[in-house]
Amino acid sequence: MVRLLRKSIIAVSLLSAFHYGAAADTLPNVTAQAWVVADRSGNILKGVNTEAVRPIASITKLMTAMVVLDTELSFEEPVATLHGKQLTRLQLLDLAIVHSDNAAADLLCKTYKPSYSHCIDAMNAKAEELGMTNTRFVDATGLNQDNVSTAEDLLKLVSAASGYYAIVAASNKHSLKMYSGRNRVIEFYNTNPTVGKGINFFVSKTGFIRKAGGCIVMMLDTIRGPRMVVVLGSRNTATRIPEAQLISVSY
Repeated sequence: MVRLLRKSIIAVSLLSAFHYGAAADTLPNVTAQAWVVADRSGNILKGVNTEAVRPIASITKLMTAMVVLDTELSFEEPVATLHGKQLTRLQLLDLAIVHSDNAAADLLCKTYKPSYSHCIDAMNAKAEELGMTNTRFVDATGLNQDNVSTAEDLLKLVSAASGYYAIVAASNKHSLKMYSGRNRVIEFYNTNPTVGKGINFFVSKTGFIRKAGGCIVMMLDTIRGPRMVVVLGSRNTATRIPEAQLISVSY
């Protein structure tokens, strides 16, 4: 009971700090191994280990989505079967961004023309085009620990992703509902539980594998104005979002 009460008090404190701001000198210790906060133009306001090359886990899916959106492929026709249903590329993209569905991200690359390897090549070419000089992709999901980047490079990724309507729309979806056989409804929730809670996100994408730790990138409105935040190597999936929230309103 005491532990539950302590967790509730911490949660309320973090939520208050997020909505009303926290002075930089009262910012609690952050467990993230690397993090950065910048304004919407990309001007860095504060950061730690911003040039450290680290695994980025499912943040990868933002790049997967962008290179698919850059093509002239159809987004409305069904292209693959997943969760017992024929899905379009747009539905796969939503699942990849909202629910961080690995199979959906993988299928986006597998239906890329002419091949999966060309999709990965396009992701690396896009990173080079954006000036992400310390970034490398080897798969579409981020499950591979060799998908690496830096906090500074990921600011460029977030900025570019904010220019894609489909990514912005997906970043603001609290959940997705899909109808399977016998009118069964499957609901997939956003891996960022603060989405749909009155916060305006331009981009939001979480990530986690053991080697990467808790990760999140986001661009959102705060009381200090629009902020881009990158958190890499947070202790776990429970700490990455509160840490990102506190960082976003503290600088």
